[in-house]
Amino acid sequence: MQVILKQDVDKLGKRGDLIKVSDGYARNYLIPRGLAEEATPEKIKKLEEFKKIEEKRAKKLEEEAREKAKMLQGKQVIVRVSAGEKGKLFGSVTNAHISEAIQEQLGVEVDKKLVKLENPIKELGVYPVKIKLHPNVEIDMTVKVEA
Repeated sequence: MQVILKQDVDKLGKRGDLIKVSDGYARNYLIPRGLAEEATPEKIKKLEEFKKIEEKRAKKLEEEAREKAKMLQGKQVIVRVSAGEKGKLFGSVTNAHISEAIQEQLGVEVDKKLVKLENPIKELGVYPVKIKLHPNVEIDMTVKVEA
C-alpha cells in the first residue's frame, strides 16, 4: 500500500471516494463533500445510501433522455434566417437556434450545449445534427435552414 498523508487525500480522490490511507493508524478516509474525513461506519453507511439515490437519479435521467430520443430521432426542424445572395447567411446558425427550433416545433426541451454541429452553418440547406441527450443516448436529426 502506498503511504499517503492525510492532507494529500483531497488531492487524490473525488467526491464520494473511499480511500485507504496509511497515516500511521491504519485508518480509512472518505471524501463526502470534497474534503477528507475519517471513514466511520455511520459515514460509510450514509455514503452507500447517497450512492443508491444517485444511481436511481441517473437511471431516471437516462430514461427521460431515451423518451426524448424517441420523439426526436430522425426528425427535422426548420430554422428561418436572413440570407443574402446565393443563399449565404448574414450570420451563422448556432446551437441556440437549433435548440429553440426543437422546442418550438417539437415541444421538446434540449439544452443548446448538447447540440453538436459538424461545421458552422453558413448557407441555406439541410444539415445533419447530433444531439447527445445523455452520455448513453445520442440521436441524429436534420436541420433545414430557410430564408
